[in-house]
Amino acid sequence: MTDAVDPEDLPEPPVITPVIDLNADLGEGFGRWQLTDDEALLSVVTSANVACGFHAGDPATMRRVCALAAERGVVIGAQVSYRDLAGFGRRAMDVPPDELADEITYQIGALEVFARAAGSRVGYVKPHGALYNRCVHDEEQAGAVIEGIRAAGGGLPVLGLPGSRLHEAARRARLPVVGEAFADRAYTAEGTLVPRREPGAVIHDPDEVVKRTIGIARERTVTSREGRPVGITARSLCLHGDTPGAADLARRVRAELTAAGVRVRSFV
Repeated sequence: MTDAVDPEDLPEPPVITPVIDLNADLGEGFGRWQLTDDEALLSVVTSANVACGFHAGDPATMRRVCALAAERGVVIGAQVSYRDLAGFGRRAMDVPPDELADEITYQIGALEVFARAAGSRVGYVKPHGALYNRCVHDEEQAGAVIEGIRAAGGGLPVLGLPGSRLHEAARRARLPVVGEAFADRAYTAEGTLVPRREPGAVIHDPDEVVKRTIGIARERTVTSREGRPVGITARSLCLHGDTPGAADLARRVRAELTAAGVRVRSFV
């Protein structure tokens, strides 16, 4: 027989600190037109999804954002898109897989030049807009995106919606996957994003956004539009930079996460 152990004598279990990355879509301008407050957001986020010229962004903007990100220790990510400047990459398009793969490689390569010039590297890839949503369910388009990433080289991590076809294709290609969540977007009961064209797809109440942020980071859940909790396994949280007051909200989100005991750190 062994001596009984008093539960009070057992060591305390280790305290696991939740960790989350904050990413934002940046460099979403073209020529004299600028949508996002890149400088303000780069003081808050830990990862920057930089537009690569197909939905927004031009060489000067890409260079400037990469330089600012490198200076502030923010990881640079390639935000790849359908070729859709007029529609900001949010229009559904049918692009042949081989052509799409080449366009993905092209975008990553263009950003990599500016990232290296700034003393950094492209650290991951995230699709934008219509391409992001298409790759949740479309195996062929998701596969084309992954082929484009592979051709760019480096085994880059793929940031996207957990459970998506994109992540399935990335795993088959042995690329790292990173789950992403959105505190300012409504979710369906299936864990997908409510399409932007539907009412209530974007959450504008800052208090609600902060509440959902803490829930995602600490409890790994978010409330769906049907009112039911949905499990979310996310290492990164997207803060949209193209909404009014985005920088102020981002600062508040980061402060509230820290106050709630969540460590804010890049996944790269």
